[in-house]
Order: sequence, then structure tokens, then C-alpha cells
Amino acid sequence: MARILITGSNSGFGLLSALTLARQGHDVIATMRNPAKSDALDHAVAAEELWITKRTLDVADQASVDAALTDANDIDVLINNAGYEVQSSVEQLTDDLMYGQLETNVMGPLRTMRAVLPSWRARGSGVIVNVSSIAGRVGTPYSGAYSASKWALEAMSESLHFEVSQLGIRVHLIEPGRFDTGFRDNIVRPADWEGSTYHQRFEAFRHALDALDTGGEGSKPDPQIVADAIVRAAADPSTPLRTLCGADAELIAGVKGSMEFEDFEATMRTALDWHD
Repeated sequence: MARILITGSNSGFGLLSALTLARQGHDVIATMRNPAKSDALDHAVAAEELWITKRTLDVADQASVDAALTDANDIDVLINNAGYEVQSSVEQLTDDLMYGQLETNVMGPLRTMRAVLPSWRARGSGVIVNVSSIAGRVGTPYSGAYSASKWALEAMSESLHFEVSQLGIRVHLIEPGRFDTGFRDNIVRPADWEGSTYHQRFEAFRHALDALDTGGEGSKPDPQIVADAIVRAAADPSTPLRTLCGADAELIAGVKGSMEFEDFEATMRTALDWHD
């Protein structure tokens, strides 16, 4: 069984992945910025008598990363799940909002990967699973900062794959669509977002997206699908570099990859009934 460290383990995909891996008998290190906010994890561990170690880890703080990963040589798998979304028009993006988005979603994984790679390179093994998004393939309206961060994570992960695959180190990207994880409860927005013209137009876009979900808003697919994909990537060497999760992600990526951007835009606007 493997020793696996997961960032952002107090909720969402990180929590589900930690529990799934622990149930399989793996030695799981569940990390989070604030261990006091790990009630769901603590309750599951106690109820099921799972073996999970908690560690404090803020991926936006280099000192925190250094302290949490002193035993890199003993870790077999690194799962970079920690992240959040800035919701804003590009025009309303402040430097602080953009820097914060990149600090967590791009620099965070870079810091943790830098921490493990020297030891892994020397021993000739290791697995990195980076949780991206369909937004890493398609620029989403009013999520320019988030899409930019995920595109950057995708590019960095692909480059790393070419650099370390011959050393026995695997790199994988998991690309979820829309899942009900509570992720959107932590969205950060600019101070002038509410009531702005962009906000009003975003609401029309959001309603159009909700209409595509099976059964409407609140009927998004089970996030365990994504956790299972993360677990497979950690264990199965045949896992491809990129794994799409969710019918919406597969549909959007498939349509975009089959045509020119202008045709893709027209197709998506028609599907969403979202026109200017």
C-alpha cells in the first residue's frame, strides 16, 4: 500500500479521495490550511476506524509547505487538490485577486511538487495527481482568473510529464466539470461585483448552465466520480495524462476539439441559449 499526501482534504474532492484511499488501506496524509475545519473528515475517520494522519499545510505559504513535506522520500503519491475560484469579469480583476488566484492554484502545486521531486528523482518513483478542471481546457466567462490558473496548471503538468516520465515519475491531470461539492461556497468576488453589468449578465449565463444539468440546478453528478478518478490515477500506471470527469466536461472538450473556435462558440451559445 502507498503513502499518499493530499492537499485541501477538509472538503470536496480532497475529502472524498482521502476517505476512499484510506478505505483501501493506504496510508493517507490529509492536509489542510486549518485542521480545525475538518469535522467531516474526523467524523468519518472515527466512525469507520480509518488510518488518516492530519497535517497543517497552506500551499500559498512556502514555509508551511517546507514544514509539511520534510518526509518527501517516504511519500509515494502527491495529490494537489487545494484550490478556489475567483469569479469576476476580466475588467474587474484587481491585481490582488489575480495574484491570490495564481498563488494558490498554480504556485501552490509548484511548491509541493518542488518539495518532493528531488527525493523522487533520486529513488526513481513517484506519482503526482493535479486536480485541474474543464476550465483548464475552455475559457469560462467570468472565470478568467480561474481558467487562467487551470490552463497554467495544465501546461506546467504537461511540461513536467516530459521532464520526469523517463525517471519513473508519473504525472496526471484530473479535469472535472460541474459537481456538487460546496466548492462554489468559497468563491471570491471583486468588491464591485454585485449589481454590476457583468454580474447581471453572469446570472443569465449561470441559469443557462444550470438548465444543462440533468434535472436542473441541484442535480449535478456525484463527486465520488472525481474521487474515484483521482484514486485510479494514483494507482494505475496506464492512466492517461488527462482524465475528464463528468458528462458536461466530456461534451464540452469533445465539441471544442472537433471544430474551429468560432464554430465552438456558436455551438455552445446555441446549446446554452445565451446570446447577446
